[in-house]
Amino acid sequence: MKLKDLLGCVGWAAFFLLASAWIPLFGPFLSLLAPLPFLYYSTKLGLYQGIKLAVVAMLSIGLFAKLAGYPQVILFGIEFGLLGIALSELMRRRFSLGQTIFLATAFMLILGFCFLVLVALSENAGPFEMISKYLQGHLKETITAYEETGIAKENALEIEAYAKAFLDTISKIYPSLMIVGTGFAVWLNIVLAKPLFKMGHLEYPNFIPMDRWQAPDALVWGVIVSGFALFFSSGGIRLLAINVLIVIMAAYLFHGLSIILFFLNKYNVPSWMRIGIYFLIIIQQLFLAVLALAGLFDQWIDFRKIHRRVEG
Repeated sequence: MKLKDLLGCVGWAAFFLLASAWIPLFGPFLSLLAPLPFLYYSTKLGLYQGIKLAVVAMLSIGLFAKLAGYPQVILFGIEFGLLGIALSELMRRRFSLGQTIFLATAFMLILGFCFLVLVALSENAGPFEMISKYLQGHLKETITAYEETGIAKENALEIEAYAKAFLDTISKIYPSLMIVGTGFAVWLNIVLAKPLFKMGHLEYPNFIPMDRWQAPDALVWGVIVSGFALFFSSGGIRLLAINVLIVIMAAYLFHGLSIILFFLNKYNVPSWMRIGIYFLIIIQQLFLAVLALAGLFDQWIDFRKIHRRVEG
C-alpha cells in the first residue's frame, strides 16, 4: 500500500463525506460520490489491498470527523466504503449493468437496514419508529424556523398542517424512496467510474451502452399486479402496491432517459442543448412522468428500433 494511494483515498472520501455539512445545496449530492474513491482504489490494488486501504482510510476519516464534530459521518463512511468495495468486486466478475446495479443496491439496503437496527436497539426503539422520530424532528425544526421569521400565526398553522400531511405521505412511501435513492447512488457511481478508470488506465467492464439500456420485459407484470392491487385493495396491501409501483416506475424512468440519450447521440445534439434538456427534465415533473411512460411502452413501440435490428 503506497502512501500516495492512502492519501488519495482518504482525501477524496473525506471531502465527499463531509460535503453535505460543508457545502450548501450541492453538498448532499456530492456526498453520494463517497463510494468512488473506494471503488477506484479497490480496482487498482485488488480486493485484499483495497480492504486494507479502506480500513485505514475509515479510521483516519472517523478520527477527523469526531474531532470536527460530525460523528454521524463515520457510519455513512463505513456504508459507502463497503459499497465501493462491493462494486469493485461485482465489476471484476463481469456482471451485466442491470445485475451490478441490482446486486449492489440490494447489498446497500441490507447493510443500511442492519445499521439502522443496531442504532435503534441502542436507543431502545424500533427501526421504523426511529425513522418516524427523525422525520418528525426535522418537521418541528422547519416549523420553528418559519415561526422565528415572524410570519402570522394563521400562516404558521397552515404550514404546519401541510408539513404534517407531507410527513404522513413520506412515511408511507419511505421504503420505495430508500430503494430508488440507493439505486440512483449506485448507478451514479458506476457511470462516473468510467471516466475515472480511463484516467487511471484501469479496465472498465464492457457494459451495454447507456443509450441502449432497457428495463426487463417481465417488469411490466409488476406494473399490472401492483396497479390492480392499488385500485382493488386497502390497508397494508395497498401501501405495498404503492411502494412497488414507485420502484418499478423509477426503473422505467431510467429506461426513458436511455431513449432520450439515444436520440441525442443519434442526431449529435451539442452539449449546451443537452444540458438544457436535462435541466428541463429535472425541474419539470411532467417530463419525468412522460419518460417513465415512454420506457414502459417502449417494449411494444420500440422507439429506437433496436429490437427489430436484433431480430433481423
